[in-house]
Amino acid sequence: MATEPASFENTIDYENDPVFLLHKGGKLEVRSTIPVRNKDDLSMAYTPGVARVCTAIADNPELAYVYTWTSKVVAVVTDGTAVLGLGDIGPAASMPVMEGKSLLFKEFADLDSVPIALACTGVDEIVETVIRLAPSFGGINLEDISAPRCFEIEDRLREALDIPVFHDDQHGTAVVVLAALTNAARLIGKELSELRAVVVGAGASGVAVTRILLNAGIGDIAVSDSKGLIYEGRDGLNPIKEALARDTNKAELRGSTEEALRGAHVFIGLSGSTVQEAAIATMAEDAIVFALSNPTPEVEPDVARRHARVVATGRSDHPNQINNVLAFPGIFRGALDVRAHTITEGMKLAAAEALADVVGDDLSEDYVIPSPFDERVAPAVTAAVSAQARKEGVNRI
Repeated sequence: MATEPASFENTIDYENDPVFLLHKGGKLEVRSTIPVRNKDDLSMAYTPGVARVCTAIADNPELAYVYTWTSKVVAVVTDGTAVLGLGDIGPAASMPVMEGKSLLFKEFADLDSVPIALACTGVDEIVETVIRLAPSFGGINLEDISAPRCFEIEDRLREALDIPVFHDDQHGTAVVVLAALTNAARLIGKELSELRAVVVGAGASGVAVTRILLNAGIGDIAVSDSKGLIYEGRDGLNPIKEALARDTNKAELRGSTEEALRGAHVFIGLSGSTVQEAAIATMAEDAIVFALSNPTPEVEPDVARRHARVVATGRSDHPNQINNVLAFPGIFRGALDVRAHTITEGMKLAAAEALADVVGDDLSEDYVIPSPFDERVAPAVTAAVSAQARKEGVNRI
């Protein structure tokens, strides 16, 4: 039996708890794709035959995408500093989540992936390590790396590598939020350009959601952090928040989130904080509330529905779940299918549009985003991302 952590001593029956039983031995394994039945198979799969393939790749590195697994394998990389809602729990404790991410890549997009938990947290160390690992993979999915380091890590890796690099906590969330908001706006009869939104939380997901909404043409958007609304000239802003201040809050609002919500059309919570019902009640008619902190939303969905037309959460036990699995498998599949050397903003917008279109004429208050188990989702996102990559010329095939 595993050694029990001190804080959980005698509280978990590891041998009978169904969650622990499901995870026992891990959730992944490596299987061969060809049989080795005799010495002829062995001589081709390994030495001496394998030397011919190695030599060919050495002469023409492009052949690695045909004759190795790199064309369909993603590295899922973390340092364990921002795992789910658990925070900085370290690389070993992050592995069940990373294995889960790899499982989702396989289940939803038939992509193999390898979870990699790094025993370092310095930006330079992480960047250098991933660069050294990159020749083994077709793409890099960064996961659960705390802000603001995650922004620099992704930017530097995108600059250094010629394969897709994607921080899912940022961009997966952003794509799904945009898709859901597109449909919610359609439901209430408004264009995105007519909406004023308030985003609570200026971490990885909050910044990315804000950026994709700006790129999609949102009317105005104000962002708040633990110190209140972000605006130009506010003391103590880091470079990421300074850039947000320049690009958001056209109304020049100051003060609290609650003050900003007065008359706002959209609330998007990505902070883990609490917003009172009284503040939601001051929003515009046909308000849209995305309370996405998980497991405890910023405002309880049943409470939000008293005042909002559309309510979404990050939970699976309520309608309109904003779940990253709707985005990242298809995005990577689409990028790898055409051997894109990067994932562009246009590809993310195309993914969001395709995801929104899956809902189609079935749009309703409780259905602004499809289920992760809707079999149309991954193919639609894959096709849109591949097409956009070709349109922008970032594809190799």
